[in-house]
Amino acid sequence: MASQKKPSLQNAPEKSAARSDSGPRGEHSRTPVRDIDGVPAQINEWSAARGHNAQKVAEHGRRRATSPPEGEHFAAPSTLAGASTVSEANTNEKTGLAAAPGQDSGSSPLSRVRNDAMDQQLTTNQGVPISDNQNSLKAGERGPALLKDFILREKITHFDHERIPERIVHARGSGAHGYFEAYEDLSSLTRAAPFQVAGKQTPVFVRFSTVAGERGSKDTARDVRGFAVKFYTEDGNWDLVGNNMPVFFIQDAIKFPDLVHAVKPEPHHAMPQAASAHDTYWDFVSLMPESTHMLMWQMSDRAIPRSYRMMQGFGVHTFRLVNARGKSVFCKFHWTPKLGTHSLVWDEAVKISGADPDFHRRDLWEAIEAGEYPEYELGVQVFTEEEADGFSFDVLDATKIVPEELVPVRPIGRMVLDRNPDNFFAETEQVAFCTAHVIPGIDFSNDPLLAGRIHSYVDTQISRLGGPNFHEIPVNAPLVPVHNNQRDGMHRQAVHRGRVSYEPNSLAGGCPFQAGTAGFVSFAEPTAGDEVRAKPEKFAEHFAQATLFYESQTEAEQRHIAEAFRFELSKVTVPAVRERVVSMLRNASETLAKQVAKGLGMRLPARMPRAFKGKVQAEVVNSPALSLLARPGERGVRTRRIAILVADGSRQADITALAGALVAQGAMVRLVGPHLGLLDSEEGGVIDADASLENEPGVLFDALVVVSGADAVNALARDVRALEHVRDAYRHGKPLLFIGGARAVLDAAGLVLLDHDPLLLLADAADDAVITAFVSAIAAHRNPAREPSLVTP
Repeated sequence: MASQKKPSLQNAPEKSAARSDSGPRGEHSRTPVRDIDGVPAQINEWSAARGHNAQKVAEHGRRRATSPPEGEHFAAPSTLAGASTVSEANTNEKTGLAAAPGQDSGSSPLSRVRNDAMDQQLTTNQGVPISDNQNSLKAGERGPALLKDFILREKITHFDHERIPERIVHARGSGAHGYFEAYEDLSSLTRAAPFQVAGKQTPVFVRFSTVAGERGSKDTARDVRGFAVKFYTEDGNWDLVGNNMPVFFIQDAIKFPDLVHAVKPEPHHAMPQAASAHDTYWDFVSLMPESTHMLMWQMSDRAIPRSYRMMQGFGVHTFRLVNARGKSVFCKFHWTPKLGTHSLVWDEAVKISGADPDFHRRDLWEAIEAGEYPEYELGVQVFTEEEADGFSFDVLDATKIVPEELVPVRPIGRMVLDRNPDNFFAETEQVAFCTAHVIPGIDFSNDPLLAGRIHSYVDTQISRLGGPNFHEIPVNAPLVPVHNNQRDGMHRQAVHRGRVSYEPNSLAGGCPFQAGTAGFVSFAEPTAGDEVRAKPEKFAEHFAQATLFYESQTEAEQRHIAEAFRFELSKVTVPAVRERVVSMLRNASETLAKQVAKGLGMRLPARMPRAFKGKVQAEVVNSPALSLLARPGERGVRTRRIAILVADGSRQADITALAGALVAQGAMVRLVGPHLGLLDSEEGGVIDADASLENEPGVLFDALVVVSGADAVNALARDVRALEHVRDAYRHGKPLLFIGGARAVLDAAGLVLLDHDPLLLLADAADDAVITAFVSAIAAHRNPAREPSLVTP
């Protein structure tokens, strides 16, 4: 039975995160590592000041109705205790300073609209102080509610209109503020403001998202992820609106509504949610063979990232860079995470969605709160139009990549996300990204899919955000002043001085006047040809790069692609659709098609006829850069979540050694016990469990440890929840460490073990050598060799 005495701070390991989804067990259960780690205790102190609702008694009776008391309120123990995020001190030109007490300013950066209610009276939207927020106005204590109760009507009316239409796609997302820092002067390539001076920092807001699911869907669906970056530059806002995959399903924007209609829940019964595993989706893509390359990416591990912080981003299209002399080159944009590219396995993703549907959102928020700021490197592939003409594919085709072996990626800067939003709706939900938002130095190519996006993104914001003035919503507003003759419209915020709203004019001295060459000048690309609804011949080649992607994956990644196709197609109820997909896959990989057909219990159908009849001489036949394993990251085990299973009788010395070493290297350690709170250690001290075996299942962690201690080992070996932690960690290929007699817990799990497994460690003690080996195992992420052993007879 757990001891009831308070834990000894000498025996309790230090915790590395300022906040998490589980709070401390008591006011003495945490040793603050930094000043911000003391904030939860301050919040607790603030909350405890109001032991009960003392003003409840004043809600009843006629006398109180005519002279209601002032509401209870207590001074905050610190500014941070009332903050949305402890990262609010990380400022830039856009975010500005944290809100001052009582602030509701209307000028400057985002601080102009931050509203803080600390030590303020409750008011209506018109600023009228509210005397009683507990009762509606009635004719007598038991009489009817009165129509003239404007306070009730305002409150209910606002509540009834608090939701806005969600995005058609990318509805579910998470956002963060940060900055982009240029590595060098790129003025020879582009006049774009962020790239003119080495070391220059540009404020950004980033939104990550899933594509198909609705706003309330899960984070871990198999899906494309959005990766949209808004640069707040001195030349206006530039939105680099991309995905975590560098290609797309279609080649022309006219097919985009069809694609989205097909992948969304089927209209007759609105199922399935946030999933492509259904008839209409596979019917559509099997009739659009240009989608084959994107399907390889979507069925790969790229579609279920471990974290937004461990996910690449791509601009997808070919863009132009234009310098001050008007010279242009083509460009592809790449974001690469410093933590490396890592993914979930399907069984893991499914279980996480039940345990924590907000897994990616929580991960991003908590990393920033803990000071582990996500960082990405921006790289570009730059090539001339003459070089592009010589490629075996068309760079205007969004279903194609430019292999890195053909055109290397040049690193040009880094992006750091160092501040969480103050308010999800005001910032993450209302932020509006539009492909049309470019600045001088960035221009478009003739990609026909990009052309449609230039219109579509602006158009959808008008509907979603209530009118043409969505650019005045604070998170969307540029840093620079806006001067034009646009007026009025719904939700207009600006109050324009003067009588003139046209150009040219003389009554305002000709102002505002056009900027000439100082402004955005479209690249003067010559046009030729007739007006036709057609595609270039190179667009007809649909399979070469799908083959390249598949052949460039490791054996385990190829196995996951086959498994994903089998799972998705097994949900298709029309056999003809399944056959059509497999016939299409035969043009990309015969091996893959056979594995999919066998798993579906079907004969291998004939190959789908090819639209392209010529021969393609591919420049690159194998590209290691296309494998997730090509980018393990630079930061070791930072932010990896490690579970140490504990129980009464666990050895404190093992816990202290492991937790201290892992936290020192940036890992996030959680002590997971049979219940929350205090447990007895083998040495006679106490252990403070952060989580329980039932409230945080093993799929939420990157690695697992079971420490020694005979009583604890015996208890855990009999606990089905602990054994499920071990089984899940093993089947998902994660690093495991068992100290001393803890091997008995592994044996009790009943697993068939590999003869040699570098990520399964058995040790006599938690010494330095063992800890070093375990850290190396965590950095390796997972051992895919375990997967085939799980199906061995």
